[in-house]
Amino acid sequence: MVRYLTKHNEETMRNILIFLITSLLSTSIMAQNRIVGKSHTSRSEVLAQNGMVATCQPLATNAALDILKKGGNAFDAAIAANAMLGLVEPHNCGIGGDLFAIVWDAKKQKLYGLNASGRSPKTITADYFRQKGMDYIPSTGALSVSVPGCVDGWDMLHKRFGKLSMVEILQPSIDYGTKGFPVTEVIAAEMQASAGNRTKLPGFKETYMPNGHIPAKGEIFKNTNLAKVYELIAKGGRDAFYKGEIAKTIGAYIKENGGFLSHEDLAAHTSNWVEPVSTNYRGYDVWELPPNGQGIAALQMLNILEEYDIASMGFGSAEYLHVLTEAKKLAFEDRAKYYADMDFNKIPVDELISKSYADKRRKLLDREHAALDYPAGELEQGNTTYLTVADKEGNMVSLIQSNYAGFGSGMCPTGLGFALQNRGQMFNVQDPKHVNYLQPGKRPFHTIIPAFITKDNKPYVSFGLMGGAMQPQGHAQIVINIIDFGMNLQEAGDAPRMRHMGSSQPMGEKMTDGGILNLENGFEYDVIRDLVTKGHQVQFAVGAYGGYQAIKWDEKNKVYYGATESRKDGQAAGY
Repeated sequence: MVRYLTKHNEETMRNILIFLITSLLSTSIMAQNRIVGKSHTSRSEVLAQNGMVATCQPLATNAALDILKKGGNAFDAAIAANAMLGLVEPHNCGIGGDLFAIVWDAKKQKLYGLNASGRSPKTITADYFRQKGMDYIPSTGALSVSVPGCVDGWDMLHKRFGKLSMVEILQPSIDYGTKGFPVTEVIAAEMQASAGNRTKLPGFKETYMPNGHIPAKGEIFKNTNLAKVYELIAKGGRDAFYKGEIAKTIGAYIKENGGFLSHEDLAAHTSNWVEPVSTNYRGYDVWELPPNGQGIAALQMLNILEEYDIASMGFGSAEYLHVLTEAKKLAFEDRAKYYADMDFNKIPVDELISKSYADKRRKLLDREHAALDYPAGELEQGNTTYLTVADKEGNMVSLIQSNYAGFGSGMCPTGLGFALQNRGQMFNVQDPKHVNYLQPGKRPFHTIIPAFITKDNKPYVSFGLMGGAMQPQGHAQIVINIIDFGMNLQEAGDAPRMRHMGSSQPMGEKMTDGGILNLENGFEYDVIRDLVTKGHQVQFAVGAYGGYQAIKWDEKNKVYYGATESRKDGQAAGY
């Protein structure tokens, strides 16, 4: 672990500390005896007919469920849940961050994608960092801040699909922000681990340490400033955030602290409806969003793995874990080279997710030996929260939203009650030819990705698995658990996971040593031995395996199935 960590920045070390702490608090529940071959158990799926919600925190789940019961639809409920999570899970998400969604419109029987990620400030350049001798953008502070797209994402969803007023939708979060709520166990630990040196940044203590410390488990936490901002958004819409006093406060605060984000950058922000992209995996269409996110890495992995008889390998086998890890390494080399803002680059998405390209990449995979490095393919160029909601009309929302790292940049604008994201850290400032090179008004590379599965052009599963670079490899594992290993929706999330770390990065780092294969508790000793024999650097790591939520639609019985991450404080509920 030490040899690996010395090559990575402080932010990575902090994230691993979070993983270590939270894993001691949340039991890693594995799949049932019939799947893993051990005496591990999994909770039942949640079943309901009229609506389903799955989030990382029960208050968010209940807020969304109440919206559905009031006559709101899945889009209204998703916004309500996201707003509540920004209050009760502030280190992972909030209106200072970005948002992506894949939604199923029951009326038109169609999937839509939403990219509500913000752009770099218009006055920032890579030259600034090079002149100061910086190889990377700092992970905290004003320089890492890009435009937050979350509130505009809410507006886009609400204007196109919403039924209830934004006042009704945001009221539960306003009430809890004003009156307070008890901080849950895993979130309390994550908040404590996330704070770090952010406590020294202006506004942080006032926002998240009202009694001189990060709230502990069971402590009542209020955020009246955020409640007031929610009230302004509820009454004044997205312009209250991007063009009014909120934007002016943010711009003045960032300028005062040496950053570039301005009131004008916020006023110029726009989100975009985009076409989701897919690959067919054994008869199921798996959908992701195109870059600037990393969703297509999951599709690339599945394309590479489809030609193997995964089911016969068996869940948890060395053979399966080996090909899964190598497929991830291959996909992530392309992720480092090609994934970026498509407004600034001609990204060969169709080629990257094609079956023919997967055939070429698969030829590099040695089924007996782990590769120390892989080349990216040669083509013609031209900390997070996830939730899902479904309603009685058949609409389904797969939504992910993030500050990036825990508490984002740590920059909390005066009197507003939230932290701004540090997504700007994901730009490359070293190589002007790199697709992710920092330019004014450009969207950074993004890790957060929602997912969706359809079968025969009908909705099947809305799901996500948060956690940085864990997300594409987590998505692939969930799909494989359901389709190849026949797990139910809850078992698919509870089964032990792998996470490969150390791949090449969009910021410029290059894998040369094969990286580290982290395995969750639950894999057999002889499997570990066989993986080491194949050349993998294997470690048992805890907590680093993401957060999963999912809803499945049973077309035959007209029933929703809900599942939620047992490693988190989450809840799935329906009615």
